[in-house]
Amino acid sequence: MADPASVGSFGNPSCYASRVKLARPVSHVIFDLDGVLLDTEPLYTRATQEVISPYGKTFDWSIKGDMIGRSSLDGAHHLVRTLGLPLLPEEYLARRKPLLDALFPTAPEIPGARALVDRLHARGVPLGVATSSEQALYRAKTTRHDWFGVFRAVVCGDDPRIGALKPAPDIFLITARDLGAAPQDCLVFEDSLAGVEAARAAGMQVVALPDPHMDRARYAADLLIDAYGELDLADLGL
Repeated sequence: MADPASVGSFGNPSCYASRVKLARPVSHVIFDLDGVLLDTEPLYTRATQEVISPYGKTFDWSIKGDMIGRSSLDGAHHLVRTLGLPLLPEEYLARRKPLLDALFPTAPEIPGARALVDRLHARGVPLGVATSSEQALYRAKTTRHDWFGVFRAVVCGDDPRIGALKPAPDIFLITARDLGAAPQDCLVFEDSLAGVEAARAAGMQVVALPDPHMDRARYAADLLIDAYGELDLADLGL
């Protein structure tokens, strides 16, 4: 029997080349959505700043860095508490919603995201999306992007099977199950600290794409990249 370290990504014995940057082969790939496939984070920032500006507050990465990847309500609680806003978290979300509804259909792709997804799909790699966004928001964000049709599984934050959102591992474990994959065979692409923590808790390997404003030293990922352009499928053993 071949040593597991020398088994290729689809279970065939191969030379797990020295250039591969992961500790073990993978067969399935799961992507977060915001900041990983679509560049929605500036839209969240714009809408949030519009809500809090009347109170003389500023929404910057010292706050946002600990909000991304979490549920809308968890993030709202953090924002209201940290800035001392005279609003209930639910009030903040209600004021932000129409702003986001108008902005989300304009969301562009993260540079190189579609090209990577297309290459993985052409290689026959089963793909999934695991996002804390509710299903309605997922639809609004992806409405102009027909390439999302290649994802075999999409699990959103309001899925009733989820007991707890990121940094809990539930959403990744459910996505793996929907893909018919064992967690240890999945690779996750994430941009948030909560998402990286969730993927690792699920027993999956993680590639992190931190926003330039984030401290890279805080990311306990298997691989850190600044852009998809610096990554080749051979780096992943695919």
